[in-house]
Amino acid sequence: MPTTIRVRIAPSPTGPLHIGTARTALFNYLFARHTGGTFVLRLEDTDVARSTAAFEEDILHGLDWLGITWDEGPGVGGLGERGPYAPYRQMARLADYAAAATRLLAEDRAYPCYCTPEELDADRRRHEAEKLPPRYVGRCASLTPEERAAREAEGRRGALRFRVPDGVVGWDDIIRDRVEIDASNLGGDFVIVRADGTPLYHFTVVVDDMAMAISHVIRGEDHVSNTPKHILLFRALGYPVPAFGHLPLILNPDGTKMSKRKSQTAVAEYIAQGFTREALVNYFAFLGWSPGTEEELFTLDELAERFDLEKVQKGGARFDRERLEWLNGQWIRRLDDDDLVDRLLPFIDAARVAGAVDRVPAPEELRSLLPIVRERIPTLAAIVDVAGFLWRDDLSIDPAALVPKRWDGATTREGLAASRELLAAHDAVTWEADELEPPLRSLVESRGWKPGDLFMAIRVATTGQTATPPLFDTLVALGRERTLARLDAAVGLLPA
Repeated sequence: MPTTIRVRIAPSPTGPLHIGTARTALFNYLFARHTGGTFVLRLEDTDVARSTAAFEEDILHGLDWLGITWDEGPGVGGLGERGPYAPYRQMARLADYAAAATRLLAEDRAYPCYCTPEELDADRRRHEAEKLPPRYVGRCASLTPEERAAREAEGRRGALRFRVPDGVVGWDDIIRDRVEIDASNLGGDFVIVRADGTPLYHFTVVVDDMAMAISHVIRGEDHVSNTPKHILLFRALGYPVPAFGHLPLILNPDGTKMSKRKSQTAVAEYIAQGFTREALVNYFAFLGWSPGTEEELFTLDELAERFDLEKVQKGGARFDRERLEWLNGQWIRRLDDDDLVDRLLPFIDAARVAGAVDRVPAPEELRSLLPIVRERIPTLAAIVDVAGFLWRDDLSIDPAALVPKRWDGATTREGLAASRELLAAHDAVTWEADELEPPLRSLVESRGWKPGDLFMAIRVATTGQTATPPLFDTLVALGRERTLARLDAAVGLLPA
């Protein structure tokens, strides 16, 4: 195994940063930090039609936000590249690929292929009819120089195919142990450069890994079938073959491969929902790795200290949103008050912009609420669901929602009116939870009611919700005047 550790993440900016890329980036980052190695980020942007600057920025910003920072590669927000192997974008490295392709062609390890799309489609259909796997038939593999010249005279432009030698390709996978794949199962000679001169993934990734001295290629299990092609290309170009480790697939809860059709995969969506960076990184680390203990909460630095690539599991890792929410809640409880307030305020402001609340509280007001809301928010955005009623000027309440199951409208009106009278007896000095609760419990006892019925009616009347922080803490947070005004409004909704 190489002694100088250099690893990389090489996303394609054809879509937003998704969980799979983030997890792979994290494992590479942790391996580099644990071993004192170097973590490289490069962009595989040769798919010009689908690559966008917006997707590139989403990927770079998302990884940076998570704290998965790289030692070499493009900067975030348009900042320049850093590192001795720049450029770190494939479209800026086309000359390197052309030089490597010329070498393979000169050594007859690759050849021009003039097959038309129609010919290739006919081959594919014939293989399907014969129930054979797709395979290039080698139509252009042995053309003479004259035959090639004749095809080019017809206006055909040749793609470049790599000659796949016979034999078994094997490697000692860091995670999967010994893997061997017969070259006859690779689908025949494969294209490495399109007819228009654009290099393809299998080729560019090998040239780049060699040029950037990558020692370990750590990527998803779905690349196992690509690895023999890459090893053959490394050997043909005379490059040292890096060590390979293939991470387990991330699965949906039903055991199928995670995809955006079935699951939420974009990291930005989890950020928008109020998942903390600490929880996301902590959870992504558990998608295939375990510390071997019962511990569950790890900072990024703690993960780097404990991470062992050889402890990564082979089997698929199921994505469990409930566990992620639990972890997120744990991290919210760990944040200090000022930090939590700073993180919550943008979500309340976003709710204001969306019309869900009418104002944004001052930091001091929000900080005073933390003791009653911190334990109840699984995500930062949930603050609006839990306490948004505090920042609304008016409530829109369905009169039917005010009436508890065991009561009728008249009893509810009576209970709310009596509660309002008792609460009005308190001034601002005595407007405290332990002062408000006793008289209302006495009211319940004197009328023969159940506390839950009266308290639910008051909760809905004052918040518009059936689930809130503790009722009397909620009334204190609302304040005397707003509590009484909302009770008056609720009484007015019910028939006398």
